[in-house]
Amino acid sequence: MSPTADRGGARTALFQLLFAELLIGSVGVFVHESGQDPITAVFYRCLFGGLFLLGWGLARGHLNGLLSDRTLLRGALISGVLLVLNWVALFAGMARSSIGVATLVYHFFPFVMLILAALFQGERTQPADLLWTLLGFVGVACAADPGRLWHDADASYLVGIGLTLLGAVLCGASLLMSRQIGRQRPFALVMIQCWVGVAMLAGFSSGGVFHAGPHWAWLVGLGVIHSGIVYVLFYSSYPRLPVVTIAVVAFVYPLVTLILDYLIYGHRLVPVQLMGLGLIVLSTLGVNLKWRLFQWRGRRTGASHT
Repeated sequence: MSPTADRGGARTALFQLLFAELLIGSVGVFVHESGQDPITAVFYRCLFGGLFLLGWGLARGHLNGLLSDRTLLRGALISGVLLVLNWVALFAGMARSSIGVATLVYHFFPFVMLILAALFQGERTQPADLLWTLLGFVGVACAADPGRLWHDADASYLVGIGLTLLGAVLCGASLLMSRQIGRQRPFALVMIQCWVGVAMLAGFSSGGVFHAGPHWAWLVGLGVIHSGIVYVLFYSSYPRLPVVTIAVVAFVYPLVTLILDYLIYGHRLVPVQLMGLGLIVLSTLGVNLKWRLFQWRGRRTGASHT
């Protein structure tokens, strides 16, 4: 393939990833506007997302030979349970705090992956990674608005922050497991995880949803857009982009969420929360891009930074 074609493919992949991050940033709005409890919202996200992914996978041949891949099926079941519980915890956290605050706190999950990989998979953790993780946790604490937590937070807000942190832990564990088992067939993995959610939550979803109304548009969008189209775009773009680009573009998600939370619901971040956002961005980039703190000092003496 020519260099021009390579650049064209990378440019297309970048636009796909940007569009996917813009879409996923609206997930909290869809949940809120659907008017459903977290379990019901996750059930229909899984149902409509699973139907979309099943149709797309069959049409594109992504599911060929799936039933014979026992390792993938077994891992998808376990990671699917974690993923679904993570969505329930996140949506419940959003309902009790705010979409923007919950999204910021939730973005502690990359550091959860780092910690769990070191504890349970024996991956070496560099001292700099531990420092970035600590900095990220400080950012999460600032994003939760410590002034409100200390002075006048009600029990519901505290529970919301706790549920969001639980969601981050579950998300980190699910993604870590998915990374191990789904490298060859990530699309099939996500489809199975959606159907795991359908099986898990079918008996707990509210029957009050069965009436005509605009909530169906939000629920269908939640599944088709946020668990269907978004994942098709993610898995189409990831192989053609460097990790640096993926790590930077990932912050479109929380930024879109914060903007929508302010424009639609009037939730404004206080200065300490903005500082928390900055710390989360900095620390996540530091971990993903393998920044080493001692190399920063080398810049002053003319040393290169790679």
